[in-house]
Amino acid sequence: MSTAQGRGTHAKAILGPELYAKLAGTHVLLVGAGGIGCELLKNIVLTGFGKITLLDLDTIDLSNLNRQFLFRKKDVKQSKSLVAAQTASAFNPNVKITPIHDNIKEPQYDISWFQQFDLVLNALDNLDARRHVNRMCMAGNVPLVESGTAGYLGQVQPLLKDTTECFDCIPKPTPKTFPVCTIRSTPSQPIHCIVWSKTYLMGQLFGEDEDATGELDVAEKEGENAQEIAALRKEATAFKVVRDALRSKNSEDAAELVFRKVFDSDIRNLLSMADMWKSRSPPIPLDLNGIMDNSFVLRQGTDAHTNGASASTSKVPHPQAPINGQTNGAAPKLKDQQTLSLKENLSLFIDSTTRLANRLRNGEETISFDKDDDDTLDFVTAASNLRSSAYGIENKTRWEVKEMAGNIIPAIATTNAIVSGLIVLQALHLLRKSYDKLRNVYLQVKPAVPLSTISLSKPNDQCGVCRDTYTLLRCDPSRAKLGDVVKDLLGDEDREISVYEGQRMLSDPDWDDNHDRTLDSLSVTRGKFLAIVDEDGDLSTISVGIAPLPDDHPADGPSYILPSPLPRPTRRIKPPPPPLETPQKANGKRLLPVEKADGVIDLAPTPKKPKFSSSSTIKAAINNIATPKGKKRKAEDTFSPSKKRRLEEDGLIMMDGADDKFEEEPEPDFILIDD
Repeated sequence: MSTAQGRGTHAKAILGPELYAKLAGTHVLLVGAGGIGCELLKNIVLTGFGKITLLDLDTIDLSNLNRQFLFRKKDVKQSKSLVAAQTASAFNPNVKITPIHDNIKEPQYDISWFQQFDLVLNALDNLDARRHVNRMCMAGNVPLVESGTAGYLGQVQPLLKDTTECFDCIPKPTPKTFPVCTIRSTPSQPIHCIVWSKTYLMGQLFGEDEDATGELDVAEKEGENAQEIAALRKEATAFKVVRDALRSKNSEDAAELVFRKVFDSDIRNLLSMADMWKSRSPPIPLDLNGIMDNSFVLRQGTDAHTNGASASTSKVPHPQAPINGQTNGAAPKLKDQQTLSLKENLSLFIDSTTRLANRLRNGEETISFDKDDDDTLDFVTAASNLRSSAYGIENKTRWEVKEMAGNIIPAIATTNAIVSGLIVLQALHLLRKSYDKLRNVYLQVKPAVPLSTISLSKPNDQCGVCRDTYTLLRCDPSRAKLGDVVKDLLGDEDREISVYEGQRMLSDPDWDDNHDRTLDSLSVTRGKFLAIVDEDGDLSTISVGIAPLPDDHPADGPSYILPSPLPRPTRRIKPPPPPLETPQKANGKRLLPVEKADGVIDLAPTPKKPKFSSSSTIKAAINNIATPKGKKRKAEDTFSPSKKRRLEEDGLIMMDGADDKFEEEPEPDFILIDD
């Protein structure tokens, strides 16, 4: 038997002749060619899937080579999808792999494009792209297998419209954010300084945002400290001089200018706001010349790496803190795992800023942070450590900064391999239409039970993605008008609706100014969705995917082609009403005074306790003195003092017998309980 004939012998024996023959004509979209993607591509090629489209936007980095085995060192900086397709094609010449180096969110990858595939396999590493692919698969009714790994953990989730829950049926946690004033003025953790260096300082110096007032406007609306916001606005405006110096070929000391502005004058401006430092340790301005000649000393004692106690400027260095110019103890062997001294961080800051400035002078318009860009990583490492030193916060190594700034979760090749195999098993169930065998599979750190499976849940009735009614509108956006499109899509239905594109409202029952505008003028073009929302909330949302007209459509023909049949939204299942709150129990105490509109304070009267007309006192009633001497009092003959007090607080008065009466008082409030 030849190699070509015997290549699929084992797969055919395992899967059966019928399913194996079906694989040759199956068209699969694999999104992502990274850690999971490389393993998964190898698996589906060797399994015998006949047509594979591989899409990935990324290029190969040196750090990928320890687990993405389809790449070699010679492939660094090349397209992942192109190299992976070329390498994997040799595994099975009978498989056709079409690589695409592009972003899956580009408009040409619309509903029609997704519908050409029998199956979509996700091997993505970011939430936004996952949600996009999920929506496109729900809109096109294409089966999807979602997956992900985090260290030793992994999960595989098959998704099928109207059968299983989709990726958005369960809300995902939002990424952690920090208040602007914490990042910009009062950091207390290393991550605060790293986020400041990566998002704020990089953008101010090398990005597009010259004044960074947008986030300050938001912070001001959210009620953050107005004095701090005003100081930060002044600080942002002063960055223009520094930005110009970094881009000027005549400025040789631009890096030192940046240092003095950011780590000296800006900190002094913050120190001028004395109220800010009443309950926290103030930062210390950094002196460039003093650091370079080893005469500058930071905090000492317990304040060397904390930001909660009072700072000291004594010249006695902390015994565990790095001394300027030197690093205490034995340095780690790996360069990226060394803890740099203050002087070393300053030198790295000057060097990396100079390198980035030269890139701007040589034609780069903007530079953003990339964990695999040595220049930007060095800059963020040095800047964050210098800021940490000024605020008495623990410094981080270059490797730790890379992990935190790049949101890196350790990737393990074995985890990727296991998850990739599980994806193929779920994909085969989908092709067989064995929906009862589909499972959510989880890889966990439990040696006794490394894999756990969970039956699939039904779609969430309140999901805003898979519960929508999807349809496709082929149109010429430059001619099709919003009002005409919406009216024709609704047909004979007469109901109040609002129209959205993403988060933008385009019309509602009381505002139709956009009805005469074309879709193109409203930026509603190919790949986007028009959402027609029922105002009463009784019917599901109609999500209209915009697609181009067919190639053979006459130029003078209608500007759009309505779907046939017209979309008919389903009736929404409304969530059950929230349970009624238990009313608060009245305790008989006087209510708080209420001030009326005319300024008069209305005091509620203190409830009066009714008086007994019997000559027996409350104490006698409690002790039940009528009990014959020598005879034990039964528990039911009277009430205990604590019970009596609790009942009186509830407005109930206990009587010793039927003959006890209340004195006449104005309209007493009581409940008479018969014996």
